[in-house]
Amino acid sequence: MYRFLLTPRWWGINVFVVLAIPFCIFMGSWQLGRFEDRVQDHETATTQDESAREEAARPLAELLPVDKATVGDQTTVRGRYDDQLLVPERELDGREGYYVLTLLRTDAGQALPVVRGWLPGEPDPAKAPAPPTGEVTVTGALQAAESVGANGVSGRTGWPDGQTGAISAATLLNLVPYDVYDAWVTLNEGDSGMRAVPVSAPQNTGLDLKAFQNLGYTAEWFAFVGFVIFMWFRLLRREVELARDAELGLAPEEEPEPRPTPSGV
Repeated sequence: MYRFLLTPRWWGINVFVVLAIPFCIFMGSWQLGRFEDRVQDHETATTQDESAREEAARPLAELLPVDKATVGDQTTVRGRYDDQLLVPERELDGREGYYVLTLLRTDAGQALPVVRGWLPGEPDPAKAPAPPTGEVTVTGALQAAESVGANGVSGRTGWPDGQTGAISAATLLNLVPYDVYDAWVTLNEGDSGMRAVPVSAPQNTGLDLKAFQNLGYTAEWFAFVGFVIFMWFRLLRREVELARDAELGLAPEEEPEPRPTPSGV
């Protein structure tokens, strides 16, 4: 009854099933591992942010270039505030608003973007407090350069004068006539009554949309394993039933081919 399993057709089906199941399990396990890594990164970043505030601030040069290990670390920089820009479409505690970003010119010649605080509503230069004059010492949490689509960064282009959509050297170099560090700092306490901007998690970490995409792909791969097994058993059952019917002489008879009609009739 099961001799059909030795036919070339069923050899092909069996080989496909034997290869597909471990492949799907591997891909599902890999996607699950990616999700677990992001959860671990999220927990690490949270713990790191809490411990970083308790540690002494270090000079900026010791923390560059910014990576997962240094994001959120406290840094201290001396310089003079220069150009000021507004960063619109930034949400804080469920409210729409904007960052007040001021470039701190350092003795090294480069400028460090400093987010002095957040204000609610539409960007308005008249409402943004002017930066302190003279030489100042800035202390805050170090942040990595932003990219479109990460941490609420808008992909919109064509911002009005005095505004920028992302905080990065690539963006700011087109707006100011001096070199800019590919990093930025958010003050621990908002300047001039503004609200302080919390530390953002590094890109590709944390429980963001990509993390839950990994979890969704995990479910899809394991669901496909069940689908492959279900279809194999369904095909097997059908073949067994056909073989049993054939042994009992219950196989459906083929309809006779119609005889051609003589011409001229």
